[in-house]
Amino acid sequence: MDTLKKELIILMDCGDTIIDESTEIRDKNEVVTSAKVIPHADEVVQELANQGYRLALVADGLAQSFKNMLTDHNIYDCFETMIYSETIKVRKPDARMFKAALGALDLSLDDRERVVMVGNNLSRDIRGANELGITSIFLDWSPRYTNKPENEQEKPDFTIHEPRQLLSLIEQLNEQVSQQQVIDVK
Repeated sequence: MDTLKKELIILMDCGDTIIDESTEIRDKNEVVTSAKVIPHADEVVQELANQGYRLALVADGLAQSFKNMLTDHNIYDCFETMIYSETIKVRKPDARMFKAALGALDLSLDDRERVVMVGNNLSRDIRGANELGITSIFLDWSPRYTNKPENEQEKPDFTIHEPRQLLSLIEQLNEQVSQQQVIDVK
């Protein structure tokens, strides 16, 4: 296990990025009580955490839903912080969701060149990240949402088709950020 802290910071959506939304079971209060992960997503989250990446969940929905789902799959503790629309009182792409995540990680907008956002929704995850200058990674695994950007703000910096592809992409991006940090110090 690589215990060195990585330079790259990873923000992640949950629905159809980690959890398969089509498998969600909700109670009478619309809280998700259980759901399945999309193939290998839990392994990817665990691997990124084990490699020393700082992870933050940035998701629209109810806090208890995410606690239930992520705890069931033993990945709740992989996230350093969790930002939910329920507590922030806005939904993505509102910049306050992303800024709250940065703040909770003790980062500022000046750190955004070393932050990525992984999500499945072009109009919310990708647009929100792009509008703040955060590198956007689109997971087009689910057919539930469009994979065609409607405008320039919805165009992802990178597209992956399944969660395992994230591991090599993150390593490449971390290497670029690490090299940039060395250059900035000189």
